[in-house]
Amino acid sequence: MRAQFRGVLTLALMVAVCALLYVLLYGQISDHSIGYFQKLQLAPRGGRLCETNCPCKNTTGDVFTAGSGSAHKETPMLRLQKKDFKQYPIWASEDVYVRDKQKRQMTCPQSLRNSQNTGFKQAFIPDIQMYLHGELLNVSEWNRLAYFNNPFGFMDYTNYTEIKAVVDLIPKPREPLLLPRGNPGCIRCAVVATGGILNGSRMGKEIDAHDYVFRMNGAVTKGYEEDVGNRTSVYVHTAHSITQSLLIFKKYGYNSAPHDKGIKYVLIPEGLRDFQWLKGLLGRTTVSDGPYRNRRPWMQYSGEFDENRFYVLHPDFLRYARNRFMWSQALKGSYWAICRPTNGAFTLFLALHTCDVVDAYGFITEDHSKYPNYYAERHSKTRVIFYANHDYNLEIKTWKKLHDTKIIRLYQRQESPERKTGKPTEP
Repeated sequence: MRAQFRGVLTLALMVAVCALLYVLLYGQISDHSIGYFQKLQLAPRGGRLCETNCPCKNTTGDVFTAGSGSAHKETPMLRLQKKDFKQYPIWASEDVYVRDKQKRQMTCPQSLRNSQNTGFKQAFIPDIQMYLHGELLNVSEWNRLAYFNNPFGFMDYTNYTEIKAVVDLIPKPREPLLLPRGNPGCIRCAVVATGGILNGSRMGKEIDAHDYVFRMNGAVTKGYEEDVGNRTSVYVHTAHSITQSLLIFKKYGYNSAPHDKGIKYVLIPEGLRDFQWLKGLLGRTTVSDGPYRNRRPWMQYSGEFDENRFYVLHPDFLRYARNRFMWSQALKGSYWAICRPTNGAFTLFLALHTCDVVDAYGFITEDHSKYPNYYAERHSKTRVIFYANHDYNLEIKTWKKLHDTKIIRLYQRQESPERKTGKPTEP
């Protein structure tokens, strides 16, 4: 009897151990994703990450082309948590991205895409999937993106069904963000940040002369037209920036996000609060959870908000911009989870993938200490604060490098010793 009892007890213990191992291992690693746990050694090389020993093959299935509608019978993996990693974890799928089936036809001979710069050619992916929409998220994709922290993926998110329901509301873009104008089909764009270098610049007419003008965050123009222009074709934002800009820039005359006729809005989904915002915005309901609870998001946009002129950046595009161009050493530190490029940086990379000629204004430069933080600060001068979530020194070097290699034209200026009026002396 005792021997029989011991046998039953041993069997029960074995079953319990197996169950525990299953929860610890399989519960967090799906069949589709198990290969990702082989580490990929990545080394920054001129703004680009160099792959070695990547076991990607075709294990990523629907990763390479968008909207394939994977039929894998998977269940959403248990969440990985940022708190469990002391620095940015690099997975085997780190430098693998969704590609867009609809490639843009090139007709502009002066396009930045024709650059012969070796570093840029190696880093640039012309058919990267830029926008997230309802056809691009399934369990397989959720599990793939669950390895990356926001805004680069879904790490720390707990509810696949909730996020899936929101993404399903995002319409697939009916047309490219921008269409060619004039001959020979070139798209000339100005990307205007809020930097104080534009204070007194008198760049307004030059900015407005472009085919399209990108702005972001507190894009106040009224009263500042001479320096920054007054046109806005594309406005890039997060839920946080579109709400906070009204508070920060109200004293400078900022009343709402730009709402020019035909304007297109692009959201950076930087966290769960952005998906809560999207649920209210696209569902035309008040936000039910999170920091924007009881708000009506569509009121932050133009009076006739058109969801067909609204785009959401894909996590792969955001991760690609960081990995290939803006890999920060801060990712090796304890604040890795909050480190990401600025909204202005993401806007500039969006322009690089939708325009042929890109001129950047109001971005941070080496001599930023000479200017106020914002161009709207006419009667005061606050210094630029280098917050821990952005690598500003890296951005300074990146914009200068893109300018020096003639990928973009970065507006820079020099102060003459006797200058006191704000008039620029061009380099």
